[in-house]
Amino acid sequence: MATKICELCLSPDLGGLELYMMRASRYLGNECVSVINEKGKLKSYYEGSNYRYFTLKRRNVLLSWLSAGALARIIDSEAIDVLHVHWTKDLPLAVTAKLLSKRRPKVVQSRHMTMTRFKDDFYHRFLYKNMDMILAVTQQVKSQIEKFIPSDIRPATEVLYIGAEQPALISPEERKARRDQLELGDSFTVGIVGRIEVPKGQHIVLEAVKALKSRGIDAKALVVGHAMDEKYLVQLQNTYADSAIFTGFTREAQVMMQLCDVMVLATENETFGLVLIEAMMSGVCVVASNSGGPLEIIDDGVNGLLFRTFASDDLAEKLALLEDDIVLRRTFAEAGKAKALERFESEKQFGELQTSLENLCV
Repeated sequence: MATKICELCLSPDLGGLELYMMRASRYLGNECVSVINEKGKLKSYYEGSNYRYFTLKRRNVLLSWLSAGALARIIDSEAIDVLHVHWTKDLPLAVTAKLLSKRRPKVVQSRHMTMTRFKDDFYHRFLYKNMDMILAVTQQVKSQIEKFIPSDIRPATEVLYIGAEQPALISPEERKARRDQLELGDSFTVGIVGRIEVPKGQHIVLEAVKALKSRGIDAKALVVGHAMDEKYLVQLQNTYADSAIFTGFTREAQVMMQLCDVMVLATENETFGLVLIEAMMSGVCVVASNSGGPLEIIDDGVNGLLFRTFASDDLAEKLALLEDDIVLRRTFAEAGKAKALERFESEKQFGELQTSLENLCV
């Protein structure tokens, strides 16, 4: 009998974590159901599709038992064998639902975020004793899990990188037309994709592009993503109006990447960096902060460049080098695409995910 899997994510937002959960559920197919936030942004990806899903209300602590009971009923009615959790805030819900259900499914967490403190109090001991596996998205996260969760309660831990789907590449003609539509013209275009908030470092990229312009370089920034911090967005728009284009939220993020000459990930401490993988697969040269997940994606000087975290002057130097040397830029782009397709292609990673989840029930 096939393993029945429930993908759980009640996050209200839409970023790499949430989209990974959605893609995983679609790969797992008929033996998978999803449980998502009834008011979350993920819902639009399920509405009108053939993928089976349920919605739950995200409740406060005092009423969380109601959601746990509802999830337990879904587990039993759907004969769920594995409950796969993505958002860390859903762990108490998942464990409580497991204990309330008749099925008592295995509980697995894909750990997308860093871990920075010890988890040896009563609450965390309760949670981790009732979990069966943690899938860390990087070696760094796995090391943190082994450091901060005591061995006597630590679930089995493996590394499973987040995969990206091979993008549909646009033609040179469409690329030019879209660049013209955005008034990019022939400008050296630096892209950054992600939620607009201070930790994502949009200001670092825009300051670096401003520095390029001060050197007489025709450069522009393409900022793609929805604002988590409206005040921050307005500040960016006012300060860098002459050198930045803001697209807002779009489902065509991979297309927007292909309009750029370089893609930058400027997060202070990105856990993984799925946007880098997507850009590399699109054949775009990448530059990223030299901390966190990018260290496991970019081989500095081979398939991209790393810059000192939150140092706009260092980023400007890297961008100036790439603007001046188109051959180097293309070399990095080709090497990056080869690595991304070989190591991070989603079909391979989701195949490993399915194997890991199914092996728990053998």
